[in-house]
Amino acid sequence: MNEHRRAVRAAAHLLLGILLLHGSLAAAPREPAGEPRVPALSLSRPVRPWEFLDAVGMRAGLFGREAGPFEAWIYPLKILREMTLQFKTADRVMPAGPLARTVTVRPESADILYASDGFAVRQTLFVPVDEPGIVVLIEAESAGPLEVLVSFRRDVQLMWPAAPGATSMTWDDGLRAFVFGEEERRFFALFGSPSGRDPSPEYFTNQLSKEESSFSLGRIGHGDGPKVVVIAASFRSEIEAAETYRRLAAGHADLRRRGAAHFAAYLGRTVRVDLPDRDLQAAYDWSRISLAQGMVANPFLGTGLVAGYGTSGIGARPGFAWFFGRDALWSSLALTAIGDFAGARTALEFLIKHQRDDGKMPHEIAQSAPFVRWFEDYPYGYASADATPLFLLAARDYAARSGDVAFVKENRASLVKAHEFLRSMRDERGLARNRDVGHGWVEGGPLLPVRTELYQSGLGVAALRAMADLARMMGDEEKGEALDAEFARGKDLLNEAFWIPGKKIYAFALDEKGRRVERASVLATVPMWFDLLDAEKAGAMIDRLAGADHAADWGMRIISSRSDLYDPAGYHFGSVWPLFTGWAAVGEYRYHRELPAFANLRANAALVPDGALGRATEVLSGDYYEPLSTSSPHQIWSSAMVISPLLRGLFGLDHDALAGRLTFSPHVPAAWDSFALDGLPLGDAVLSLAYRRTSDAITLEMRRDGPGEALLEFAPAVSPRAEILGVEVDGRPVPHRLEATAVDQHVVARVPVGRERSVLTIRLRDDFGLEVPAGLPPLGEPGRNLRIVSETWTGDRGRLALEVEGLSGRRYEIAVRGADRITAVEGAELEATGGGAGRLLVRTPGAADRTWTRRTITIRLRSRE
Repeated sequence: MNEHRRAVRAAAHLLLGILLLHGSLAAAPREPAGEPRVPALSLSRPVRPWEFLDAVGMRAGLFGREAGPFEAWIYPLKILREMTLQFKTADRVMPAGPLARTVTVRPESADILYASDGFAVRQTLFVPVDEPGIVVLIEAESAGPLEVLVSFRRDVQLMWPAAPGATSMTWDDGLRAFVFGEEERRFFALFGSPSGRDPSPEYFTNQLSKEESSFSLGRIGHGDGPKVVVIAASFRSEIEAAETYRRLAAGHADLRRRGAAHFAAYLGRTVRVDLPDRDLQAAYDWSRISLAQGMVANPFLGTGLVAGYGTSGIGARPGFAWFFGRDALWSSLALTAIGDFAGARTALEFLIKHQRDDGKMPHEIAQSAPFVRWFEDYPYGYASADATPLFLLAARDYAARSGDVAFVKENRASLVKAHEFLRSMRDERGLARNRDVGHGWVEGGPLLPVRTELYQSGLGVAALRAMADLARMMGDEEKGEALDAEFARGKDLLNEAFWIPGKKIYAFALDEKGRRVERASVLATVPMWFDLLDAEKAGAMIDRLAGADHAADWGMRIISSRSDLYDPAGYHFGSVWPLFTGWAAVGEYRYHRELPAFANLRANAALVPDGALGRATEVLSGDYYEPLSTSSPHQIWSSAMVISPLLRGLFGLDHDALAGRLTFSPHVPAAWDSFALDGLPLGDAVLSLAYRRTSDAITLEMRRDGPGEALLEFAPAVSPRAEILGVEVDGRPVPHRLEATAVDQHVVARVPVGRERSVLTIRLRDDFGLEVPAGLPPLGEPGRNLRIVSETWTGDRGRLALEVEGLSGRRYEIAVRGADRITAVEGAELEATGGGAGRLLVRTPGAADRTWTRRTITIRLRSRE
């Protein structure tokens, strides 16, 4: 009994030590003076056995669950699945899964902590950034003898849709590894450990069979150092595979340090933010990492962005880990937003390489495409119509933000071909078609058939403006002017063709006879993203989309939950996509509707630490906070839709390297008093900005590093009732103008940014703002957050009417900045919280149930003196 108690005590101390080790690795390192602040990212929580967990590099990936098992890919080859651990003590053999206690992820690796009453084991999953291999490290402390066994099922197959010939597996005593091959000798792989022993391979006979294989890592305990498990492959020779295996086994510690340094450097050289909202801060930083990890180097196709990652099970499709055109293009807009111009160019060049002869851009390219007649025998290669306009939009965005005009000139033929293809796909009115060209956003389901979606036609019009800018970069001013005129006509046509005056919504699409499909859809926010819709009409459309039937706590449904076609699990007719939510956030910020925009930004950000740690899933139920069972849990453009809504939306950042101008037009949440931006690229210069707000002033500290000139257009949003008393830089008045909208006004000043710190000050009074607290419900629960459906100011800016929607019989709060300016409230109660701040207490009528109810809150404010 005493021995048992000592064992338990030792294991408890061991568990505490390993947890402390986790904490020490998560602590921020001390940075050298003058170096940029780079966050040391780490997320940890108790294990959710069902939740996806991955470790990925450019050439390989390990996919599984937080408690295992795992499958191993070295692209485009799947090597094994159901890789699990077992722990053998003196008197028992225990599977690892039920003992999984804590999971911790960092950009370069993931740890699982297993614990029993007499031992604790840490498993580290690590994929080197640019090696065709995978490393798993096993460390342990034990009160008695402990042996670790590794079991798996051989599953040698090429990624969908290709298939290998007959495969084989043997044990190599010299390498202490299983060696995998196939009859045509096109690839070779190894799985083992320098300490591997006692192999127990699969076998198949006429009488008996065993599908699992295993080997032992031998005894492990305190002071032994980690046991190293390696998976390596080659598509050239068995010798090269063995060399990679030995290199990873011997150099794993250095490779892991290099992996950590690689991602720290990535965070350091892309746009950095320092936010008062630490959850949003972490979501942004992790989304940068997730976005970077979408870059895959395929040995046969080259390097490009894949769509996402998931497990394949007994199949050969690991999520969406192959190359998609429109996925990469939406994600490239996030790459350029953070200043990863090399990544954006790589993504664009990959797609250019596979552009069709008539100019159409690819939709899907499987990682195994070289092994089959992909473009000839499969219908997916050029299935979409939207990748082509998105290509022109992304190319223009990359060139303007990076200043890389050489890219435009080098790829002139590709850009012109894409534009000519767009011309060929227009209908008789000049709108981009889906019919007979390819699907737009919607690929199937009851929303089809249509002639063209508002989404598709909007992209077609936006691409005209993009091509006009690209033509000027090519030196063709005349073509640029002609395309500008064509764009203006297309924008007018778009607003006329899709607007439904009686319902005050934009049609989802035009049907096959050219009639408006009178159904509201979040897809309308895509033309809002590109500033194509009339402001008053867009405002009415946002009002419709802000309601609880369109907006869930976890994001935006494609159509209303009240629609006769709605299905909460409908992939294209009811579910919630973080992609939609990001579109909505950017579109709403473009049209100055910061309250629903911020709600959508926070909904996407909240997904990052709450599902697969550090990732954002592809698609969720429309009714319950729960990913669809088919959702890809690490979806790259979902992570991009945390980045773009923050940088392009909330901060209103637009980098024009060719003009040497940075536009910074933030809609700052009412609860934020300060934040900072660093690493903002502008040609050869890099800008740093620090924002601070008080009751009577907004200040912006500015500094430029690097050569060249930099012009900053600072245009912060303030309340429509705020009075601007003056704008100055370092005490000297500077010109400014006001740009008023229905719900806010922007104070616009253009100033040069020098190498020395300078301070721009906007002096004001009577500013006012609101913020609605929000969060995710528990998994599997329906939504419950308060929605701000509309905001209406009177002409004298003395009264604000809010239409809100909440669950019946509930109590909600709305935070108020400038509460001391309120003289009366109807429909809510005002409670002062000090310092001019307060909150509105909103009680929805009726018994507490799942019914959504609306009410109007009227806020009267004191007259401006």
